[in-house]
Amino acid sequence: MIADEIKKLPSQKAGDPLALFQHYFELAQKSEPTDHTAVALATADASGRPAVRMVLLKTADARGFVFFTSYKSRKAAQLWENPHAALCFHWAKMAIQVRVEGLVTRVEDSESDAYFATRPRGSQLAAWASIQSAPLESREELLARHREVEQRFSDPKVSIPRPDFWGGYLLTPQRIEFWAGETFRMHDRLLFEHDGDRWQTSLLFP
Repeated sequence: MIADEIKKLPSQKAGDPLALFQHYFELAQKSEPTDHTAVALATADASGRPAVRMVLLKTADARGFVFFTSYKSRKAAQLWENPHAALCFHWAKMAIQVRVEGLVTRVEDSESDAYFATRPRGSQLAAWASIQSAPLESREELLARHREVEQRFSDPKVSIPRPDFWGGYLLTPQRIEFWAGETFRMHDRLLFEHDGDRWQTSLLFP
Protein backbone atom coordinates (compact mmCIF):
# COMPACT_ATOMS: atom_id res chain seq x y z
CA MET A 1 0.00 0.00 0.00
CA ILE A 2 1.17 3.52 -0.77
CA ALA A 3 0.30 4.64 2.77
CA ASP A 4 2.83 2.15 4.13
CA GLU A 5 5.58 3.70 2.01
CA ILE A 6 4.62 7.23 3.09
CA LYS A 7 5.17 6.16 6.72
CA LYS A 8 8.81 5.46 5.83
CA LEU A 9 9.39 9.11 4.90
CA PRO A 10 10.52 11.77 7.41
CA SER A 11 7.44 13.28 9.03
CA GLN A 12 8.02 16.69 7.41
CA LYS A 13 8.02 15.02 3.96
CA ALA A 14 4.84 12.96 4.40
CA GLY A 15 2.75 15.35 2.30
CA ASP A 16 5.38 15.92 -0.38
CA PRO A 17 4.79 13.88 -3.56
CA LEU A 18 8.30 14.62 -4.83
CA ALA A 19 9.76 13.06 -1.69
CA LEU A 20 7.52 10.03 -2.20
CA PHE A 21 8.65 9.83 -5.82
CA GLN A 22 12.30 9.90 -4.76
CA HIS A 23 11.58 7.04 -2.35
CA TYR A 24 10.07 4.88 -5.09
CA PHE A 25 12.77 5.99 -7.57
CA GLU A 26 15.49 4.69 -5.25
CA LEU A 27 13.62 1.41 -4.77
CA ALA A 28 13.24 1.06 -8.55
CA GLN A 29 16.98 1.57 -9.06
CA LYS A 30 17.61 -1.53 -6.95
CA SER A 31 14.73 -3.71 -8.15
CA GLU A 32 13.99 -3.01 -11.81
CA PRO A 33 15.76 -5.21 -14.41
CA THR A 34 15.79 -2.40 -17.01
CA ASP A 35 16.67 1.29 -16.83
CA HIS A 36 14.56 2.75 -14.01
CA THR A 37 15.02 6.27 -15.43
CA ALA A 38 13.01 5.47 -18.58
CA VAL A 39 9.74 7.39 -18.72
CA ALA A 40 7.02 7.99 -21.31
CA LEU A 41 6.72 11.67 -22.20
CA ALA A 42 3.43 12.81 -23.74
CA THR A 43 3.16 16.14 -25.53
CA ALA A 44 0.61 17.74 -27.84
CA ASP A 45 0.77 20.35 -30.57
CA ALA A 46 -1.24 23.56 -30.68
CA SER A 47 -4.27 21.72 -32.08
CA GLY A 48 -4.17 19.13 -29.31
CA ARG A 49 -2.85 16.20 -31.39
CA PRO A 50 -0.81 14.05 -28.98
CA ALA A 51 2.50 12.26 -29.33
CA VAL A 52 4.35 10.05 -26.86
CA ARG A 53 7.87 8.65 -26.67
CA MET A 54 10.32 7.32 -24.11
CA VAL A 55 12.96 9.62 -22.63
CA LEU A 56 15.37 9.29 -19.71
CA LEU A 57 14.84 11.21 -16.50
CA LYS A 58 18.06 12.92 -15.45
CA THR A 59 17.00 14.88 -12.36
CA ALA A 60 14.07 14.82 -9.97
CA ASP A 61 14.19 17.38 -7.18
CA ALA A 62 12.04 19.96 -5.44
CA ARG A 63 11.61 21.85 -8.74
CA GLY A 64 10.24 18.87 -10.65
CA PHE A 65 11.52 16.53 -13.37
CA VAL A 66 14.34 17.24 -15.84
CA PHE A 67 15.09 15.55 -19.16
CA PHE A 68 17.33 16.52 -22.08
CA THR A 69 16.80 16.50 -25.83
CA SER A 70 17.38 18.40 -29.06
CA TYR A 71 15.57 21.71 -29.32
CA LYS A 72 15.02 20.78 -32.99
CA SER A 73 13.09 17.62 -32.15
CA ARG A 74 9.37 17.08 -32.63
CA LYS A 75 8.83 17.04 -28.88
CA ALA A 76 10.58 20.41 -28.59
CA ALA A 77 8.39 21.88 -31.34
CA GLN A 78 5.27 20.66 -29.57
CA LEU A 79 6.45 21.98 -26.21
CA TRP A 80 7.01 25.37 -27.87
CA GLU A 81 3.42 25.36 -29.14
CA ASN A 82 1.91 23.81 -26.03
CA PRO A 83 4.00 23.70 -22.82
CA HIS A 84 1.67 21.27 -21.05
CA ALA A 85 3.04 17.73 -20.87
CA ALA A 86 2.75 14.46 -18.96
CA LEU A 87 5.13 11.76 -17.75
CA CYS A 88 4.36 8.13 -16.93
CA PHE A 89 6.80 5.93 -15.02
CA HIS A 90 6.07 2.19 -14.83
CA TRP A 91 8.20 -0.04 -12.66
CA ALA A 92 6.72 -3.43 -13.43
CA LYS A 93 8.60 -5.51 -10.89
CA MET A 94 7.36 -3.27 -8.07
CA ALA A 95 3.89 -2.90 -9.65
CA ILE A 96 4.20 0.87 -9.29
CA GLN A 97 3.11 3.56 -11.74
CA VAL A 98 3.62 7.29 -11.32
CA ARG A 99 1.81 9.79 -13.55
CA VAL A 100 2.88 13.43 -13.63
CA GLU A 101 1.25 16.40 -15.37
CA GLY A 102 2.48 19.97 -15.50
CA LEU A 103 4.09 22.85 -17.34
CA VAL A 104 7.43 22.50 -19.12
CA THR A 105 10.14 25.17 -19.43
CA ARG A 106 13.77 25.08 -20.54
CA VAL A 107 16.38 24.83 -17.81
CA GLU A 108 19.16 27.40 -17.57
CA ASP A 109 22.01 27.05 -20.06
CA SER A 110 24.42 26.47 -17.19
CA GLU A 111 22.48 23.36 -16.13
CA SER A 112 22.45 22.03 -19.69
CA ASP A 113 26.17 22.75 -20.01
CA ALA A 114 26.94 20.93 -16.78
CA TYR A 115 25.00 17.83 -17.78
CA PHE A 116 26.35 17.75 -21.34
CA ALA A 117 29.90 17.75 -19.95
CA THR A 118 29.15 14.50 -18.08
CA ARG A 119 27.97 12.61 -21.18
CA PRO A 120 30.25 10.08 -22.88
CA ARG A 121 32.20 11.66 -25.72
CA GLY A 122 30.39 9.42 -28.23
CA SER A 123 27.03 10.72 -27.03
CA GLN A 124 28.28 14.29 -27.28
CA LEU A 125 29.33 13.70 -30.89
CA ALA A 126 25.95 12.14 -31.67
CA ALA A 127 24.16 15.20 -30.35
CA TRP A 128 26.10 17.37 -32.79
CA ALA A 129 25.59 14.98 -35.71
CA SER A 130 21.83 14.49 -35.43
CA ILE A 131 19.12 16.87 -36.60
CA GLN A 132 16.66 15.07 -34.40
CA SER A 133 13.26 14.24 -35.98
CA ALA A 134 14.24 15.76 -39.36
CA PRO A 135 13.84 13.56 -42.50
CA LEU A 136 16.93 11.42 -43.25
CA GLU A 137 17.64 10.33 -46.82
CA SER A 138 19.87 7.41 -45.83
CA ARG A 139 21.92 5.97 -43.00
CA GLU A 140 25.01 7.11 -44.86
CA GLU A 141 23.91 10.74 -44.51
CA LEU A 142 23.91 10.36 -40.73
CA LEU A 143 27.27 8.56 -40.75
CA ALA A 144 28.76 11.27 -42.95
CA ARG A 145 27.60 13.97 -40.55
CA HIS A 146 29.07 11.95 -37.68
CA ARG A 147 32.44 11.67 -39.47
CA GLU A 148 32.45 15.42 -40.05
CA VAL A 149 31.79 16.05 -36.36
CA GLU A 150 34.52 13.59 -35.36
CA GLN A 151 36.99 15.52 -37.51
CA ARG A 152 35.86 18.86 -36.09
CA PHE A 153 36.40 17.64 -32.53
CA SER A 154 39.31 15.32 -33.23
CA ASP A 155 41.48 16.43 -30.30
CA PRO A 156 40.48 14.22 -27.33
CA LYS A 157 42.09 16.72 -24.94
CA VAL A 158 39.65 19.45 -25.96
CA SER A 159 36.19 19.36 -24.40
CA ILE A 160 33.26 19.21 -26.78
CA PRO A 161 30.94 22.19 -26.22
CA ARG A 162 27.19 21.74 -25.90
CA PRO A 163 25.32 22.52 -29.13
CA ASP A 164 23.08 25.55 -28.71
CA PHE A 165 20.24 23.44 -30.16
CA TRP A 166 20.43 20.84 -27.38
CA GLY A 167 19.52 21.14 -23.71
CA GLY A 168 17.22 20.41 -20.83
CA TYR A 169 13.58 20.82 -19.96
CA LEU A 170 11.98 21.04 -16.53
CA LEU A 171 8.46 19.72 -15.99
CA THR A 172 7.01 21.54 -12.98
CA PRO A 173 4.31 19.21 -11.64
CA GLN A 174 0.75 20.33 -11.00
CA ARG A 175 -0.65 16.82 -10.59
CA ILE A 176 1.11 13.61 -9.47
CA GLU A 177 -0.65 10.28 -9.13
CA PHE A 178 0.82 7.16 -7.53
CA TRP A 179 -0.64 3.78 -8.53
CA ALA A 180 0.22 0.55 -6.74
CA GLY A 181 -0.96 -2.76 -8.14
CA GLU A 182 -2.96 -4.97 -5.78
CA THR A 183 -4.52 -8.43 -6.15
CA PHE A 184 -7.80 -8.84 -8.04
CA ARG A 185 -7.33 -5.34 -9.49
CA MET A 186 -8.09 -3.66 -6.17
CA HIS A 187 -5.35 -1.18 -6.98
CA ASP A 188 -4.24 1.64 -4.70
CA ARG A 189 -4.31 5.16 -6.19
CA LEU A 190 -3.25 8.36 -4.43
CA LEU A 191 -3.53 11.74 -6.16
CA PHE A 192 -1.61 14.92 -5.28
CA GLU A 193 -2.84 18.18 -6.83
CA HIS A 194 -1.11 21.52 -6.35
CA ASP A 195 -3.52 24.36 -5.67
CA GLY A 196 -0.93 27.12 -6.00
CA ASP A 197 -0.02 27.09 -2.32
CA ARG A 198 0.26 23.46 -1.23
CA TRP A 199 -0.42 19.89 -2.25
CA GLN A 200 -3.93 18.50 -1.75
CA THR A 201 -4.35 14.71 -1.60
CA SER A 202 -7.23 12.40 -2.46
CA LEU A 203 -7.81 8.72 -3.10
CA LEU A 204 -9.12 7.47 -6.45
CA PHE A 205 -11.11 4.38 -7.29
CA PRO A 206 -8.98 1.81 -9.18
